[in-house]
Amino acid sequence: MSACLALTVGLMAGLSLPSTGVSGPGHVDDADGGRHGACGRHAPDTVRLPDGLRPEGITSGPGTRYYVGSLADGRIVTGNLCRGTSRVLLAGAEGRSIRGLSWDRRTGLVWAAGSVDAEAHVWAVNGWSGRIVSDTIVPRGVFLNDLVVTRPAVWVTDSNVDRLTRIDLRHRGWPAGQAPSFRRLTGAWPSGNGTDINANGIRQLPDGSLVLNNSRVGGLWQVTKWSGRTRPIPVRGGPGAVSGDGLELRHRTLFNVRGTGGDEVSVLRLRHAGRGWTARWVKALTDRSLDVPSTATYAGRSLWAVNARFGAPSPDTARYWITRLPIRC
Repeated sequence: MSACLALTVGLMAGLSLPSTGVSGPGHVDDADGGRHGACGRHAPDTVRLPDGLRPEGITSGPGTRYYVGSLADGRIVTGNLCRGTSRVLLAGAEGRSIRGLSWDRRTGLVWAAGSVDAEAHVWAVNGWSGRIVSDTIVPRGVFLNDLVVTRPAVWVTDSNVDRLTRIDLRHRGWPAGQAPSFRRLTGAWPSGNGTDINANGIRQLPDGSLVLNNSRVGGLWQVTKWSGRTRPIPVRGGPGAVSGDGLELRHRTLFNVRGTGGDEVSVLRLRHAGRGWTARWVKALTDRSLDVPSTATYAGRSLWAVNARFGAPSPDTARYWITRLPIRC
C-alpha cells in the first residue's frame, strides 16, 4: 500500500496571510462546520488569534469548535475553525500560564495544564461558559506541559520531572476531586536534566498505553500506564524524529508537531507489533504560514496547527494565528 493510500485509509477510518476574522468578546459561534464536521470549500487557510496571546496548546470539539490557551495570562480563546472566529472563553489572570489542552466529549470540559507563578495546576473548564469546574494543584510539579483525557483519568506530562501526573475521573468523565497520583517514567526513558524540555506531547494509543515524544533527545516512547515502564517506538523511514512538541492521534495516524525540528508536522503511521508499537514516517505537512507551530488538533478533515512564534521580537504585541493543513496526498 502506498504512503498516500495508507494515510487516506487511516484517516477515513475514523501562503495566505493570517485571516482578520477576530470577533469581539461577546461573539458566540457554536456552529460545528456541518453534519460531518467538515468545513467545505471555503475553509480559511488561517484563523487569526488575538494579538499578544502567546498561544501554545490547542484542542477541538464538538465539530470544528476550537480552544487555544495563552502562555501570557492563562486565557482560553474559543471559536469556530470553519468560520475563522475567536472570542475569550476564560479571562486571563495575573501569573497564570496555560500550555496543554484536551477536550472531553463526555462532559464538554476543556482540561488545561499550566501554572500560577511557580505552582503547577490542572484545570477543568466548562467549554461553553468558561466556568472553572475544578482546579487541581500538582505537588512538586515544575513544568506541566501537555495532557490527554482517557476514560478513567487525565494524564499530564511534566517536561522537567520524569513522571506522569494522573488525575482520576468519576463516572462519565467528571473530576473525582481527589489528589493527583504519579507514575515515574522508568525502563528505557531518557532521564532529563531538570532544565531542558524532556517529555512533551502525550496521547493514548489504541491498546490503552500512552505515547510520548521527547523534545530533548527526540524519538517516540510507549508508556505502560500502571507501571510507568517506557520503551522506544522504532520509526522507519523519513528524516527521523529529532525533537517534537505536541502530538495528535487520529486512529493509527500520529501527527508529531515539529517532529523534525522545522516548521512542519511529521505524519507517521503506527503499527502494533507483538507487545509494542512501530511507526513508519509517511510525509511532512508544511505551509509557508507556519511559524514555530507548537500543537495541533484534527477537525473538519484538516489538521490545525497553532503557531507559538517562539522567538518573536515582541511576543506580547505580536500577531498569532492557527494554520490549516489539509489532509491530502
